[in-house]
Amino acid sequence: MTTTPENPVPADDAPGERSTAARPSAPAGGPDLVPDPGRRPESTARHAASGPADAVPDPTLREARAVAGGHVDHRASTVELAPEPGATATTGTERRLLGRLLGEDRLQLGATAQDRLWGWLGPLLVTVLAGVARFANLGRPHALVFDETYYVKQAYTLLKVGYEARWPDNPNPAFEAGNLNTFLSQADYAVHPPVGKWLIAFGMQLFGPASSFGWRFSVAAAGTLAVWMIARIARRLFASTALGVIAGGLFAIDGEAIVHSRTGLLDQFVMFFALAAFGALLLDREQSRRRLAAAAARVVDAGGEVGWSSVRIGVRWWRVTAAVLLGLCIGTKWSGIYFLAVFGVLSVAWDLTARRAIGQRRWALTTLGRDAIPAGLAMVTIASATYLATWTVWFRTPGAYMRQWAVQHPGEGVRWLPPALRSLLQYHADMWHFHNTLQTPHPYAASPLGWLVQWRPTSMYYPDSVSGLDATASQALCGSDRCSQAITSLGNPLIWWAATAAIVVAIVWLVRRYDWRAGAALVGIGAGWVPWLGYAHRTIFTFYSIAFAPWMVLTLTFVIGIVLGTRDDAARRRRIGRWWVGGFLVLVVLVSAFFYPIWTAQVVPYWFWRLHMWLPSWI
Repeated sequence: MTTTPENPVPADDAPGERSTAARPSAPAGGPDLVPDPGRRPESTARHAASGPADAVPDPTLREARAVAGGHVDHRASTVELAPEPGATATTGTERRLLGRLLGEDRLQLGATAQDRLWGWLGPLLVTVLAGVARFANLGRPHALVFDETYYVKQAYTLLKVGYEARWPDNPNPAFEAGNLNTFLSQADYAVHPPVGKWLIAFGMQLFGPASSFGWRFSVAAAGTLAVWMIARIARRLFASTALGVIAGGLFAIDGEAIVHSRTGLLDQFVMFFALAAFGALLLDREQSRRRLAAAAARVVDAGGEVGWSSVRIGVRWWRVTAAVLLGLCIGTKWSGIYFLAVFGVLSVAWDLTARRAIGQRRWALTTLGRDAIPAGLAMVTIASATYLATWTVWFRTPGAYMRQWAVQHPGEGVRWLPPALRSLLQYHADMWHFHNTLQTPHPYAASPLGWLVQWRPTSMYYPDSVSGLDATASQALCGSDRCSQAITSLGNPLIWWAATAAIVVAIVWLVRRYDWRAGAALVGIGAGWVPWLGYAHRTIFTFYSIAFAPWMVLTLTFVIGIVLGTRDDAARRRRIGRWWVGGFLVLVVLVSAFFYPIWTAQVVPYWFWRLHMWLPSWI
């Protein structure tokens, strides 16, 4: 923590920046830049770890210059930085500011060849595991599972005629048999935007629309790539390659993640785009702080003051990328709007603490003028433009649903809009009404209060054609007098129950220790789960929780880092932590292996299925 005898200056914007692979849960901030001559080193370290670095006064010019020279902690000055791609060599001042903004351990992430190797190889290995779990027998069952009856057929007609067409009564048997063109000429009322359906159509175009492998190819690819992303995100978030691999491995073998990677529904793409946007914002956080440190160092080295106009970050391309991804997320399902709102606030909060950490004068007003307002306008504008662009085919297709509404209803709606936009706006008004009034009874409808512990999981497939066979046929099929085949969207209970408990721990760490990593892990749960509490009156399902499942895993991984301990802990305490985590991970693997048959529609004896159903039927 940077101090002078008169005015303490914070070491960082939040505790927790010093987390590493060896010390995954350390709550301290960046390096001590200017030690207090009257304080012992150990008391200085304790002080740096104990209090929030955010609550500090504006520094004076003299204090800013003290960062550049004076009494410098040699621990900070000898940090080996892992350079940003394309970055130039840093000055001593910039190094110390980077230590304050990012933390020593985050700067050293990837500094050695071994860490760089495992930083890519570890996530790749768990991604291969995920790919095997998701792509093996992906075409099983060759039947439209659950809401595939809507989205797969809608995707096919998007390919054929450019809009979601209606189908005659009971079209699924013919479609599954390869008789695909029984759809009608009228447009159907689709209640979700088109992005997810176009992605399903992409797989059908690659492997043939009659292939159930093709129906599910895109969701399987998205689910596999999500494992790689979460491993890399967790590695950067926790400054630990080991924790990154653990996070990726947990998501690779979770039941909800596997089921949604093998079923052509839309929620998988909501999760995928939201996770990718979160990763882009995490990269933006690091890149913008590196730029901020470089700009502030130039000013300080020149004897200037870090003021309103003296430090500029430039174009935030990773933030632009996040806005595009969030536009695609909203273009899949409107629930992506909540991710846009929450992630935007998170990104600005990171900017606020970064400007405070470098001692910029009037940091709050500077953040408002240079970060918050521009970021809000840019992200909303870019995401909205991206969302509107996803309707391009609808605009170009005269026969699309409600495309001609403005022509057929002259003088109605928002009359100053062009006819096409007026029609789209009215279509959206109808969609909004549908989503807010849907109350069709369903046996697997579930209150969002139980989603975190997977209360009332969704049975997506249980065909009579298997369970209704006679004893002879059943013996031939599964070796028992009665067989079952099921797809149940049930997350690995150990992962979800432990992650629910981890939420409490993370909240405590956030409130008591101001640990930004805890807030980052929790934010996706807030965006993906909390808004649904206001829709408990309508028909909703536990499987919607796939949208925030990555952040459940990140929250659990954060607490795993705490259990593993830090380098400063006693060897016995670290050894016990490793045993606890190792035992937990072994149990998670065994539970996933046990439930895998009911996640992947394997034909099993009825008694074996009932054994699996004991837990879902109980909860």
